[in-house]
Amino acid sequence: MGFLSSLPTIKTEVFASLPKKYRDLGQRKAGSAPRFKNVDSFLEGPAFDREGNLYVADIVYGRIFKVSPQGNFDLVVQYDGEPNGLRIHKDGRIFIADYKNGIMVLDPKTGDVSPFLRTRHTESLRGVNDLVFSSNGDLFFTDQGMTGLQDPTGRVYRYSAAGHTECLLYNAPSPNGIALSPNDDTLYVAMTVTAEVWNMAPRCDGSSKVARFTQMICGGFDGLVVDEKGNLVIANIRVGVLWVVSNKGEPIYRIPSCGGDMTTNMAYGGPDRKQLFITDSTNGNILVADMPFPGKVLYSHL
Repeated sequence: MGFLSSLPTIKTEVFASLPKKYRDLGQRKAGSAPRFKNVDSFLEGPAFDREGNLYVADIVYGRIFKVSPQGNFDLVVQYDGEPNGLRIHKDGRIFIADYKNGIMVLDPKTGDVSPFLRTRHTESLRGVNDLVFSSNGDLFFTDQGMTGLQDPTGRVYRYSAAGHTECLLYNAPSPNGIALSPNDDTLYVAMTVTAEVWNMAPRCDGSSKVARFTQMICGGFDGLVVDEKGNLVIANIRVGVLWVVSNKGEPIYRIPSCGGDMTTNMAYGGPDRKQLFITDSTNGNILVADMPFPGKVLYSHL
């Protein structure tokens, strides 16, 4: 870790914190999110709309919040689910990777949440985690469930803009964060239990190899985002650090958390897309870091 600890450091600070009124453990529904115990929230899946509002999910309570540019939280919806990753369609709909229910869609104007994709053919999804849109509207998502080294059968899917669901990977040990390169020709997938990122061409015809793009020696990998230069930002959970690696997999920056160790996911935002907003999940905070390059323009803003 000596080389990594000597990398240039990008500082974080707290941008916003979940208000006390949303931290009452009594709001938890019986039997909801049994994976999380004795926590008042677990924030995940940050995503910006065109107006600069940040949407985040709370897995434990089945809640979606809207955070204003000033850092004010408003509850958009609470429903019977375990929302994790969020991505916003360019038509304004919010797509949710819901561990309990599959891919769901939220209408932010009405607060209505409806199912979008729960199965592929006759097989149920095992527990989706994160998702990303390509510039042509294809939706890529990870189906993690309880897979790991003991059961390396996690899936990565593409739901095409034409409405077809295709399995791109079926042998992934705990697939989690997912991102596309600036020109959409490389798909990155984080493997939590092995703290590595795989890369591949985003197609399912078997004509390209899947490779290990980068790997760390501790913690696990969670969310991924890409900047417009092609650098990949990786959330290294249980370590409380985010790594910025080049498009060749070389570590170039270290972003230590000013909060807890469960910095799970992030999104580029701000007027010039040069601020990185990070979910400090178990503390109920959103951190922010000033970055050297703007984030990739996402499908929601095309």
